[in-house]
Amino acid sequence: MNKTSSFLLTVLAYLMLVSCSPRDRYVVIAGFAQGGTYSVKFNLKGEDGMVEKNVEEIRDSIDAILSRIDNSISGYNRKSLLSRFNSGQEVVPDRIFIDVFKKGYDLYNETGGVVDVASAPLFDIWGFGFTRDSLPDASSLDLALAASGMDRMKHDIGSVIGNEGTISPSSLLLKDGPLPKLNYNAIAQGYSCDLVASYLYSIGVKDMLVDIGEIFCDGMNPSGQPWTLGIDRPVDGNDERGADLQAIFKSPGGPCGIVTSGNYRKYYVKDGRKYSHSIDPRTGYPVSHSLLSATIVAQDALTADAYATYCMVVGLHEAQLFIEETPGFEGCLIYDEDGQMKTWTSSGFILSPMD
Repeated sequence: MNKTSSFLLTVLAYLMLVSCSPRDRYVVIAGFAQGGTYSVKFNLKGEDGMVEKNVEEIRDSIDAILSRIDNSISGYNRKSLLSRFNSGQEVVPDRIFIDVFKKGYDLYNETGGVVDVASAPLFDIWGFGFTRDSLPDASSLDLALAASGMDRMKHDIGSVIGNEGTISPSSLLLKDGPLPKLNYNAIAQGYSCDLVASYLYSIGVKDMLVDIGEIFCDGMNPSGQPWTLGIDRPVDGNDERGADLQAIFKSPGGPCGIVTSGNYRKYYVKDGRKYSHSIDPRTGYPVSHSLLSATIVAQDALTADAYATYCMVVGLHEAQLFIEETPGFEGCLIYDEDGQMKTWTSSGFILSPMD
């Protein structure tokens, strides 16, 4: 999640567009959430006829979902369950808190510690977490490393919930040392997309594009074609999404999450050296390699979100091997080779022509 979370305004736009059928009616719900904007486009004509809920009800339900996520797992909302947990307080975890913790633990094991939601101390000390520190000395870095790692905590969060329904950070500890601190920035927006998509499915929606910083899509766009999504050119200063594109991805028409991670927006320069927000939790240091951005397509947005981060940590060669050898993943990797920007795509990653 980004640095501020607010739900200040929601805008409805009705798109009466020609599509697969004259009864199709596409709607856009847009607003502010998780420190940025969100947009949900969907067809009110579902697989079994028109969706029965009105647009205002759908808008309110989406806002409620995003608000629950913010109040549960945002590290920038000082009153959220996560913020209070990170400060050492007992909390009463909700379903979102428990679900994301479990998913984070599984990702830690799957990636060999590359995706580690318990590495908040490392991101904080480098200035990419919930604080603004930067350039730590070796001793501070050692302390942050010792305080990080999902392997310091119990996997079964449900086993430590007390009679009052509470958990404390100390009850999760497996090893001596500082209390755990969590940072879900690598998966929170993807998770948000998936929850909103799950809600839309539950009311009968089939054609959808959910954009909350990361993207989940399914079905067709208003023109009756699979959704197409731009991949930004990963150059420093390209801060406006869609303003300068490197490629255009064409979705397969079925459900998928698509997420891009890169080092061209979140970084700082000190003493002539660039420090990126892609930190390797195994070493404690920001990565330095030729991979500029990784776009991952997976079964859901949380998985795509996590593994886009994974690819940015491990670098070009390991990312290529992972994408090629792992069923259910496609990818587009943009990298630097001798000062030239190049693009590699997996066989199932469909690019549309650039106009």
